[in-house]
Amino acid sequence: MRHTRPVLDKSYCYGSLDIELAESFETDAKRATTSVPDVTRIVTSPLMRARQLAEYIATARRLNVTIDTRLVEMDFGSWEGRPWSDIPRNELDAWAADFLDARPHGGETVRVLRERCQAAVRDYAKQPGDTLAVCHAGVVRAIFSKGDTSQDFSKSIDYGQIIRWPE
Repeated sequence: MRHTRPVLDKSYCYGSLDIELAESFETDAKRATTSVPDVTRIVTSPLMRARQLAEYIATARRLNVTIDTRLVEMDFGSWEGRPWSDIPRNELDAWAADFLDARPHGGETVRVLRERCQAAVRDYAKQPGDTLAVCHAGVVRAIFSKGDTSQDFSKSIDYGQIIRWPE
């Protein structure tokens, strides 16, 4: 499940930046919670925007929340908190040229993101019962990616949306 709407919009790069949720959180969380199936456990990224939704759902379901750092959004290094339009074109081009392994921002690579996220999901899949992972769009894209190009990481997920794994 992707977290609900944050205070920054999509014009900003805010991967691992720990930002708050929008003022509409309570309404957004109520709406998102209605689509949550019965689960045995709830795990979440440590970032506030995911953790707050996980705790909201856990309280309603009388479950505990486990924080899993493997579910944190991609670390965009020097790009964090900057408008995408302010990021130098040559840096974006370098990333596009080597999508899986480039890190012109100094943060982590897409390959590292994918490896840690897919490892987390595989671990939870081995446990009995169903797990709800509250995380981020990049994490969801990494989990569902089946190749090494940017098109393989294009899974669409709205704020507060749940996608079952495997599909």
